[in-house]
Amino acid sequence: MAMPKVAVLLPCFNEAKAIGQVVDSFRAILPEADVYVYDNNSNDNTSQIAKAHGAIVRHEYRQGKGHVVRRMFADVDADLYVLADGDLTYHAPSVRKMIEVLVDERLDMVVGVRKSQEGETTYRTGHQFGNKLFNVIVGALFEQRFTDILSGYRVMSRRFVKSFPALAKGFEIETQLTVHALELSLPTAEMETPYFSRPEGASSKLRTYRDGTRILMTILLLFKEAKPFKFFFSLAIIVAGLSLGFGVPVVVEYAKTGLVPRFPTAILATGLGLIGVILFTAGIILDSVSRGNRELRRLHYLSLKNVSNAAPD
Repeated sequence: MAMPKVAVLLPCFNEAKAIGQVVDSFRAILPEADVYVYDNNSNDNTSQIAKAHGAIVRHEYRQGKGHVVRRMFADVDADLYVLADGDLTYHAPSVRKMIEVLVDERLDMVVGVRKSQEGETTYRTGHQFGNKLFNVIVGALFEQRFTDILSGYRVMSRRFVKSFPALAKGFEIETQLTVHALELSLPTAEMETPYFSRPEGASSKLRTYRDGTRILMTILLLFKEAKPFKFFFSLAIIVAGLSLGFGVPVVVEYAKTGLVPRFPTAILATGLGLIGVILFTAGIILDSVSRGNRELRRLHYLSLKNVSNAAPD
C-alpha cells in the first residue's frame, strides 16, 4: 500500500503564544505530513510565526471556526486529515495511534476524547457540564452515544471529509462532524487523549452562553433534518395535547347542556388539532425526502477513494 498523504489542519485565531509549538510538535510526530494553518483574521502575528515554523499558511476572512473548517476541507487534498486546534491543548503524540486505529480498523473518523491531566485547569466553569449535557442530548436524539462530541481533535478519512456538508459557522462545527457520522452510520471510534491548559496569557475563544446556545440549536436543527418524522411527530403530540386540553372541557359542557358558551376556546382547540395533523403529515413527507437525500449522500460517500480501501485484510 502506498504511503497515505496526511494533512494536519489547524484553524487559528490569535494563537501567537502557542502556534509555533503546535506546528513543531505535529511536524516532529508526522514528518511526512503537510501542516496547514488557516488564519481567521488574527490581529497578532499568528501567521508569521506559523510560517516561520514550517507550516503552510492560508487565510479565511469569514469569521468563525465553521467557516475555516469548511475552507480547509474544500482546499486541502489528502488521504487522511488530522484536525486540531492551535492553542497547545491537544496531545500531538497521540495522533500516530489515532491514525493507526483509523487505518487498521477501516474507520472514517477517530475522535480524541479529552482527558484533563492532574493539576491542569483545562475547563472553565460550566464547560464540562455543558459538554456532558450535549453528549447526552445527542445520544438520546440519535440513539448512539459519543463521549466527547465537542472535541476538536479528530483524524478523518478522505471520504468523510469530502462528503461532509459543512454548514456551521462557529464552534458548532464539531457537533455537525459527529452528527454527519451518526446520520450516515459511518464507522468511527474514540480514543482517550491528554488535554492540557492553554499557555499563560492565551484565552478560550468559546463564549459559554452564546456558543452553548448555538450548539444546542444546531443539534435540534440537525435532528430535524436527519429524523424529520420523529421531530414533527413530537411537535404534533405536543400540539394535540394542547388541543385536547382546551377542547375536552368544551365537549363535556356541550354534552351536558347542548351549548358552546366558550366559542373562542372551541375554535382554538380545533385550530390546534388541525395544526397537529399538518405537523404529522409534514413529518411523513419530509421523512421520505430525508431518506432520499441520505441515500444520495451515502452514494457520494461510497464513490470517494478511501485510504483504508487499500489496507490488506
